[in-house]
Amino acid sequence: MNILEIKNVTKKFGDFIAVDNMSLTVAEGEIFGFLGANGAGKSTTINMISGLLRPNAGEIKILGKDIGKHSHFAKRNIGIVPQDIAIYEDLTAYENVKFFAGLYGLRGSQLHERVEEALQFVGLSDKQKSYPKNFSGGMKRRLNIACAIAHRPKLIIMDEPTVGIDPQSRNYILASVKKLNEMGCTIIYTSHYMEEVEEICTRIAIIDHGKIIAEGTKEQLEAIITNTKDVWIGVKSMDNMDINKLKAISGVKAVQCEENMVKISSDIGVNNLNRIIQCLMNDGVEIRSLEEKSPNLETVFLTLTGRNLRD
Repeated sequence: MNILEIKNVTKKFGDFIAVDNMSLTVAEGEIFGFLGANGAGKSTTINMISGLLRPNAGEIKILGKDIGKHSHFAKRNIGIVPQDIAIYEDLTAYENVKFFAGLYGLRGSQLHERVEEALQFVGLSDKQKSYPKNFSGGMKRRLNIACAIAHRPKLIIMDEPTVGIDPQSRNYILASVKKLNEMGCTIIYTSHYMEEVEEICTRIAIIDHGKIIAEGTKEQLEAIITNTKDVWIGVKSMDNMDINKLKAISGVKAVQCEENMVKISSDIGVNNLNRIIQCLMNDGVEIRSLEEKSPNLETVFLTLTGRNLRD
């Protein structure tokens, strides 16, 4: 079942096309990574999914219902963790979560239970009477998450939830994302930290100039740009090394040598590392270091967009 369906959606601001005839689906149970440089159309898309903006054309459905015709249904089933922290610093942690949960119609004992549940989930139960103006950046981010999940939404949109926080809080939030997913939540996750997306996302889309230019698992995206891996081998000396023997090994595409470093480009589908090492050892070459490098998500992004994620 698809939690989110975007079909032929376009959004214009005057003559500028921010989102250009986009179609996209997010299936139930996914942690869906959504990547794009500043100005690519990512924030505009998120704002349309959230109901903050209306598209000029196309349709967006949450759980099969058009958000334009069923806005209350959509909002009840979406939780938003915005990039800019959205909490009231003069309300306690408990009062903040209670306020936002109340906007979704929770009342009475159910409201109280959900607020306590959300605070416990983000590790702030002992801070529920404290004011966030005295919190660290990481604690504020976690409170922001509590405000978004207290009404138990089916879809949670997390827009850079780890920006500007310490590594411990960052790890806590990433673990919380995985746990929410295990509990049945579908998550759309944006981040400028590629390693986060690689770690937690089951599928990823890259947007540029208002269009989805690539979509798939991390492995599928990496396969788009190359089918080659590089092996970097540091050696004591190249005096006895026979480059032609290395080139003759199955899967090897190229061999480069420079300053006691051998770079071997090889077919990513061929497991030939042992043969490469044995070949060097047979020639009496002393190996001092070895590193196998495959393309990563950042390489894919830069190759496809030509832009750094923070441009």
